[in-house]
Amino acid sequence: MSHFNWLLDGSIVGFYLLATMAAGIMVRKYVDKVDDFIVAGREMNVYLGIASLAATEFGIVTCMYTAQAGYTRGFSGAIPGICNAIAMFLVGYTGFCVKKLRDSNVMTIPELFEKRFGKFVRWLAGVVIVLGGLLNMGVFLRVGGQFLVVCCGMNLQYLELAMTVLLIGVAAYTIMGGMLSVLVTDFLQFVVMSVGLLAVTFLVLNKVGWHTLTDTVQTHYGAGGFNPFVNPGLGWAFVLSNLLTNTAAVLTWQTSIARLLAAKDSKTGRKVYTGTAFFFVCRWIIPGIWGIAALALVTPDILRTIGLQFGEQDGSLFAMPYMLSQILPAGMMGVLVAAMLAADMSTDSSYMLTWGSVIYNDIMAPFRKTLWSDKKGLLWNRCIVAVIGMFLLFWGLWYKLEGNLWEYLQTTGTIYLSSMSILLIACCYWKRANNWGANAAIIVGAALPVLAISINMFIKEPVLDAAGIKTGEIGWAAKHIGDSFINIGTYVCVAIAMVAGSLLKPAPKPASLKGTNP
Repeated sequence: MSHFNWLLDGSIVGFYLLATMAAGIMVRKYVDKVDDFIVAGREMNVYLGIASLAATEFGIVTCMYTAQAGYTRGFSGAIPGICNAIAMFLVGYTGFCVKKLRDSNVMTIPELFEKRFGKFVRWLAGVVIVLGGLLNMGVFLRVGGQFLVVCCGMNLQYLELAMTVLLIGVAAYTIMGGMLSVLVTDFLQFVVMSVGLLAVTFLVLNKVGWHTLTDTVQTHYGAGGFNPFVNPGLGWAFVLSNLLTNTAAVLTWQTSIARLLAAKDSKTGRKVYTGTAFFFVCRWIIPGIWGIAALALVTPDILRTIGLQFGEQDGSLFAMPYMLSQILPAGMMGVLVAAMLAADMSTDSSYMLTWGSVIYNDIMAPFRKTLWSDKKGLLWNRCIVAVIGMFLLFWGLWYKLEGNLWEYLQTTGTIYLSSMSILLIACCYWKRANNWGANAAIIVGAALPVLAISINMFIKEPVLDAAGIKTGEIGWAAKHIGDSFINIGTYVCVAIAMVAGSLLKPAPKPASLKGTNP
């Protein structure tokens, strides 16, 4: 039975939601141009950028998959956060790719590609970015709704309603204020989120104790719970896959790049990266601790019962919210839910805006024969965000997630991360790169993960326990190839396609010397 009190905790959550909505809508009057809507007029400073990026990259879905990693893998489950932090700090410190990207004054990465590879590459890159981004974000609403249902003790029949309310609230201020609203609300959400996370973590540690956490990991996973390289379910392939994915995300993930391009200059953008780097360790460690605490306190039978309510055999995704619903008192539950909603709203608003900006700026670009007015551009951007919201709602209702959530997000992200990162590096540092290589890289980078996802959806094999009893299903590609090897193979194939395509294209003929003096 959840300790969520609808009068006390509901009032805390309601007050926060109203305050956030009001702040987001109030800045609408400052949005007069498309640049204001997409990149906030390029006036973002370091501290606002750090708060905004940190808030954007921590949502309910983040908390759920990082806690699931702690529950199923112990402390080894935090390795993606360490990889992300290292990549973000090094890229920010060196300016690798991001300095040239920000100095180009583009609004999206595909816009930069047009300057080097032509209009078609820009359009194709935009299509792949939106495809990967929307498939990646498609599970956010359902996972957020599941958290609220389990944590607050809501009736399951209200899951779709909770998802819809979440989406409408976020879409309202995002449609009105664009990036300006996102930055302002992100700052508020960062404060609420930070207070809530620290308070809940203190209570969890006080309830369970650090020694209990380490003993639990040792009992369930042995050395593999502390060292990913000796964990039979992880190993070097998992670590390498995460290094590649997180480095590519730092370079090209549109929500991060949106902050870089909204910064006053490249120096400011790089400081945002280095300043946010450590947060990516925290965003895996803190919910991971909650997940390990759930491993110590929640029995597998309870999780199977909860999982079956959502049509899932494995209830590990719900271990953390159920555990919190049992140990947090009334009042603190309101702080937790407000913090989680703060995190989720900042993530959803930024994601909808950034994918919408790519649709407007890159996919629709060939169809704009003349320069649109800012009024028309703003109207189209707002309509695009609204359509994205509708897609996310229907996808969230339709798609049934199976397996580990982080692996799904990693695979869908690879649809564009693999090709866009290779293209960006080649665009910045390889003079021989051309549109043949770029097109080949984009096609290969999108085809392999989509093929893997399709195979996993339609060709499944049973998962059996030690007694030979079926406990679930797993996709053929995930079982026989492995998500980590699929990701690694995709990056290797994309790099080969980029190099091969560029080298196969005939070099341009030198200018004719006919008619010139010897």
